[in-house]
This record gives sequence, structure tokens and C-alpha cells, in this order.
Amino acid sequence: MKEVIDTVGRRKTSVARAFMIPGKGRVIVNKLPIEEYFRDEFKRQQALRPLVITERAEQFDIKINVHGGGVSGQSGAVCLAIARALTEFDEASRAILKTERLLTRDPRMVERKKFGRKKARKRFQFSKR
Repeated sequence: MKEVIDTVGRRKTSVARAFMIPGKGRVIVNKLPIEEYFRDEFKRQQALRPLVITERAEQFDIKINVHGGGVSGQSGAVCLAIARALTEFDEASRAILKTERLLTRDPRMVERKKFGRKKARKRFQFSKR
């Protein structure tokens, strides 16, 4: 039986769950090939960065379920989930991924809107008269 590695990655309000098994390098996101799901080349490269850095792009088949947020947050969540799965498979890759800061969850979130204001910090235009 093949060993399945299951990890979670988060970014902004997106949550990605990655299932990694040894294979030929296929990456499927929400039942679509990654080329169809992340049409933007930069977002696709960002999501697959851990595989490229550890030079294991052709060694694993990865199935990813991602929801919440937008495209940018989802690609960041996928990146973190893949990085965590790689460290679970091979502890030696942890040092490489840590130096590239791929194992750190980005804590930045959207600041909430305050009452009496247009947005979180923007105010209504001041009128003297």
C-alpha cells in the first residue's frame, strides 16, 4: 500500500489540504490540473516552489483541495501545504525549505473595517464648513 502524506496550509483566508503519494509528478487542484486551476504562470510557480527547490517535481503525485480567499491566498496556502508534506516525507529537505522561508505561515490578514470610517483606516472627507 502506498503511504499517503496529508498536510494543511493556510494563507489569508484560504485553506489548502494536500495529499502526497509517490508518483510521476501530477498535481491536481480541486479536481483540475494545476495548469487549468492557476492559469497565471506566477501563481502556479509560487504554488509549486517547494517542489522545484527540493528538486522533487517528478517524484510525487499531489492532490490538493483548496477553498476560501482569492487566487493569491490559495496559491500561498498550496505552497505551504506542499512544503509541509515534503518535510514529513524527508526531514533533510526541512533545512532547504526553512532557509527559503517556505515553512512559515504568513500571519498577515485583512484588517477589519471600523465603524464611522469608510474602510479599516480611511476616513470620510473632512469639511470645515
